[in-house]
Amino acid sequence: MENRVNIQTVQPQAYKAMYALEGYLQTGELTKTHKELIKLRASQINGCAFCLDMHTKDALKLGESVERIVLLNAWREAGLFTEEEKIVLELTEAVTLIQNQGINADLYQRAEEAFGQVYLAQIIMAIVTINAWNRIAISTHLQPGK
Repeated sequence: MENRVNIQTVQPQAYKAMYALEGYLQTGELTKTHKELIKLRASQINGCAFCLDMHTKDALKLGESVERIVLLNAWREAGLFTEEEKIVLELTEAVTLIQNQGINADLYQRAEEAFGQVYLAQIIMAIVTINAWNRIAISTHLQPGK
């Protein structure tokens, strides 16, 4: 694979801004499980090997089961996820695939009822942030394990 620009080296202020988003997410109320499910599911959809590798390792360190990680791509059928986690995953898909229809009214209502506006805003920001990281990693050919 060809060498591509290292944005962190040539545009460190851009990375600083991205890390500021990460810092914001660390101060919020999102559970570690919700954060990792968001990161893994968005990275699956986007096909980001670098992020899948990193966040699978992170999720395992936090106690996530191998079974749930393996079956995450089929979360609707797996029967392993709570109702709240299902809403988080559905939101992740809706925002990641925003061109399809975005967050439809039914999903938004269910999410707001389940989480309230503050937590919902944090979920959306977590999804937006991992999608940005996916796009950086994919466009610059970041390799897993590095």
